[in-house]
Amino acid sequence: MPITIAVGTQWGDEGKGRVVDLLSDAADLVARFNGGDNAGHTVTVGQTTFKLHLVPSGIIHPQTVCLMGNGMVINPLSFLSEIEALTAAGVDASPARLFVSQAAHLITPAHRLLDQVQEAARGAGHLGTTGRGIGPAYVDKTARSGLRAGDILDQAGLPAKVQAHVEQVDCLIRQLYHREADENPRSVGIDVAGISAAFVEKATRMAPYIADAGAMARKSLAAGKRLLAEGAQGALLDLDQGTYPFVTSSCTTATGLFGGLGIGIQPVQRVVGITKAFQTRVGDGPFPTELAGEMAVRLRGTGANPWDEYGTTTGRPRRVGWLDGVLLRYVVEISGIRELAVTKLDILSGMSTLKICTTYTLKGRAAGDEFAMARLGEYQPVYEELPGWNEDVSSARRMQDLPAAARSYLRRLEEIAGVPVSLVSVGAEREQVIRVN
Repeated sequence: MPITIAVGTQWGDEGKGRVVDLLSDAADLVARFNGGDNAGHTVTVGQTTFKLHLVPSGIIHPQTVCLMGNGMVINPLSFLSEIEALTAAGVDASPARLFVSQAAHLITPAHRLLDQVQEAARGAGHLGTTGRGIGPAYVDKTARSGLRAGDILDQAGLPAKVQAHVEQVDCLIRQLYHREADENPRSVGIDVAGISAAFVEKATRMAPYIADAGAMARKSLAAGKRLLAEGAQGALLDLDQGTYPFVTSSCTTATGLFGGLGIGIQPVQRVVGITKAFQTRVGDGPFPTELAGEMAVRLRGTGANPWDEYGTTTGRPRRVGWLDGVLLRYVVEISGIRELAVTKLDILSGMSTLKICTTYTLKGRAAGDEFAMARLGEYQPVYEELPGWNEDVSSARRMQDLPAAARSYLRRLEEIAGVPVSLVSVGAEREQVIRVN
């Protein structure tokens, strides 16, 4: 079947938007199947940079139809803001080519407030969430008390459903977290009627976009159309397979496509794992290869350039480190990845020596090929050193254009991961890419 799945192999921020934009050129449909506006996918086209949080990155290509699956949680306010920005930039983001699953759950301002209150209550044990209401929305989904996009089509019943939801969150905040409006009016008080009415007014504007996205995907695949599935976040943030509890609230591996879009299990043509040439993470949680000091600044950048390592969604500086081959092998296995797209190879130019973590030790003993994700913070990385290169690789368009040391670095990455590299990005622009046969 003509299905391609593109997922991140790290903790998100691997450059998925960049790669999905390139893969979308050969797609008829591009679909998101998980997450919400805690994701941030950046696409640069000429002088224009698009920062997308909900809408699939394939929207930039005029020939694609874009689907937002039932596995997503969607903030209508963020959705409408994104549509306005795309339209202002000359991109057709109309209901004629963008469809939201009626079974996707909605994020409300009450979810966002609850998320922030819960994170503050964790104190030193905070998770580093984006505070965008993702977790509380998924909690409501599993508790079977959530609001779904299809509810928007019931204009008569929607106001009562929204008000009941906001009242429930208000009660929870006051009784469980002992927060009252007069204690801190900036962050605590919920104006139930006001929030409910404002949300309903905004949410109803989404109505033209709501459809049975799953049925559309199934019919399109049956007709031989090419589907590109765009995963949000990264596999190491998967609710089950990631660095729990420092994870997101959805399935971020390739297997999440089937349930998150509503299509049956069927053959997949390509599974592309997107990885940076080094490792990054936003938020808290274990990070065995993390670097500090001058080398961290060297990899992260100062923030003066959009290509620097600062979160698209949060603006937070990303934690950086050497590439972790142990975790890369793990993600290849759990997502069934068959090829790698390596991003930001250009950032490594100018370093005399590079390192890749190839195994771990635990309490001074070799850990071998197996490790316990729950104990990831206890492992120490064992590095292999490789020669670096000084040449600027941003103009390379073929593998033979790269310095020998850069080619050796990519070959070693292939050996560690056990799958070939099919694409290498050497800059932010669309044309700054090497496609490998």
